[in-house]
Amino acid sequence: MNKRPTLKLKTKPAPGQAPAPAAPKLRPSYHPDLKPVLQPGFQPDLRADSLAFCLLGAANAVAQVRTGTALPQALAKVFAQSNASPQARGAIQDISYRTMRQLGRSETLVGLMTSKAPEPPMLAALLCCALSLMSAEPGEQPYEEFTVVDQAVTVATSHPDLAHAKGMVNAVLRRFLRERKSLLEAALQQPLAQWNYPQWWIDSLRLAYPRDWQAILTAGNAVPPLTLRVNRRKSTVEAYLAVLQEAGIAARQVGPFAVRLDKPIGVALIPGFEQGVVSVQDAGAQLAAPLLDLQDGMRVLDACAAPGGKTCHILELADVHVTAIDADAKRLPRIAENLERLGLDATLKAQDAQSSAWWDGQQYDRILADVPCTASGIVRRHPDIRWLRRKGDAFQLATLSSKILDNLWQMLRPDGKLLFVTCSLWPQESEAQAAAFAVRNNATRLTAPGQLLPTGSAEQDHDGLFYALFQKNAA
Repeated sequence: MNKRPTLKLKTKPAPGQAPAPAAPKLRPSYHPDLKPVLQPGFQPDLRADSLAFCLLGAANAVAQVRTGTALPQALAKVFAQSNASPQARGAIQDISYRTMRQLGRSETLVGLMTSKAPEPPMLAALLCCALSLMSAEPGEQPYEEFTVVDQAVTVATSHPDLAHAKGMVNAVLRRFLRERKSLLEAALQQPLAQWNYPQWWIDSLRLAYPRDWQAILTAGNAVPPLTLRVNRRKSTVEAYLAVLQEAGIAARQVGPFAVRLDKPIGVALIPGFEQGVVSVQDAGAQLAAPLLDLQDGMRVLDACAAPGGKTCHILELADVHVTAIDADAKRLPRIAENLERLGLDATLKAQDAQSSAWWDGQQYDRILADVPCTASGIVRRHPDIRWLRRKGDAFQLATLSSKILDNLWQMLRPDGKLLFVTCSLWPQESEAQAAAFAVRNNATRLTAPGQLLPTGSAEQDHDGLFYALFQKNAA
């Protein structure tokens, strides 16, 4: 049994004797008489180009997600605290996203190898980050397994919140190496580990799409493709494919304006991106602007517009007057940056689509309503969403969206068209919402794709979006 250190009274030095050097203060996490005070922002002395440095950053981000922070915001905080290099940022982001896609399996494995949940949350996150790297398919592991173990232990040793558990980190990860096959077999008996989604999410998909739920779950765990939208004002798909071929970049056409690269590359390496020839946009999202049936001179409202991909596509297709609004003023600069890069112009306003106080009373010819939703259809791009959402969120967001749609409808001129878009897979946010809206407003429903399922096939390699198009009857 460990004894607490004996406390010594302070004594004055004898006359003429130099004072004894002060004993170094223990960090709160180590103090034997106090409850640990966590220091998640602590930056240990780790080489900035080491895997340990990147594992620590990823563990910090994952721990934040598990306490309710979206992964992009968590990563931004990690980068700001650590002053990581661009290379380290890329590695931290890769490990974080990889861990989010495998979190169910990793947490199940940790549960099989420990008698109680590891504390603090960053310890559990560190184990999950390491296991996500180690449990990849043979040949797809980004780092040697023993390197991962060594670097994970280095992280624990160097951090005051984790130092007490460095032996446990070493034991758990080495046990996984020894018993990989049996541990994975046991873990995969549980749906959480098999699919890497919360049970309620699995059940809801199975109910809504009894024939496709497994393909949808599988596609949501895949790394998304990099799809570009060719700016028809500056090029054509055929001409741009020739540019890519000359640059040695394999790609193919997947839509009227859509080109998908065989292998994702950094935006800075995409030919013509800075010149506004192309933009990054999912093939499914590229359907929005053409569905509006735009004509030159029209007044168009893009509600809930950030980050502006659909706003820009509208302006690429026709000479129209666009007003783009978003409730979050901090997101408007992103729209402005995209417009400037493409040489386009729109009126941007920080306004809530639920309100009509900002509206001048002049009705619009076309309205794009990309309303708030659970974003359940874009989990392959945002794998943290599945761990942040709760079962009741769809109902709450559907209620909000119905208010937005009804408010926007009054702003549409007779014979005008409103396109309702959502990136959700849950029927209450999509088809049920569209049907109820049509009845409430006596709206004529026109032909539109409806629910796009992200099943991951070559023909359907897009996000899970929903489209419903309505026309306002003349008075």
